[in-house]
Amino acid sequence: MPSTPHIFPAVPSSPTADRKPRGAAAGHRISPKGLQTKAHIVDVALQLAMHNGLESLSIGGLAEATQMSKSGVFAHFGSREELQISVIREYHHRFEQEVFYPALQAERGLPRLRALFDHWMKRTTIELDSGCIYISGAIEFHDNIGPVRNALVESVSIWHAAMRRTINQCKELDDLRPDADENQILSEIHALILVLHYEARFLRSPGAMQRALTGFDNILWRYGAPASAKN
Repeated sequence: MPSTPHIFPAVPSSPTADRKPRGAAAGHRISPKGLQTKAHIVDVALQLAMHNGLESLSIGGLAEATQMSKSGVFAHFGSREELQISVIREYHHRFEQEVFYPALQAERGLPRLRALFDHWMKRTTIELDSGCIYISGAIEFHDNIGPVRNALVESVSIWHAAMRRTINQCKELDDLRPDADENQILSEIHALILVLHYEARFLRSPGAMQRALTGFDNILWRYGAPASAKN
């Protein structure tokens, strides 16, 4: 049976995020300078959110950080909620550029699954000095129902779906046991990343990176297909 091709679409739009930017509603095209300014605001907001969390973002605080007026920042987003969603989208975009797409260069099956984990690990090492919006956001918005939480859930779900497809490809290629539960494997792989953040960033525990790599190898060994199935 042919495997499903990899698809890592952009985060689906929320009702709030679907609003047209100010000026667009009147049929006016946003100038390149306006787009550049908005991209700069989002970049600054992303850095702040990675260090202090999405809930730390405010129109006033961002205006001060970018040396703009509150009205100037507000004109690009319209609300704090839209600002937060824009930051999630930018984080998602950078995640897929650094983790997902480079891994597609690897051969289907275990080489690609390993590449996905390796790139995820590299991304994690960078975030040890700042923070992961997926992790901090899950804490900040676990009970806060609304568009911002929805955008976070959608983004993480898209990434998990990409990992799950790769795991299923491994099963189809007899790299993993056909009866292996892809959700269980995904959960165990994701757990390695969560533990790495806790051990390396919070506990400052030596050897955390190597333990994560060893844990991944153990997962592949436990769920690996018998040699006879590959012949």
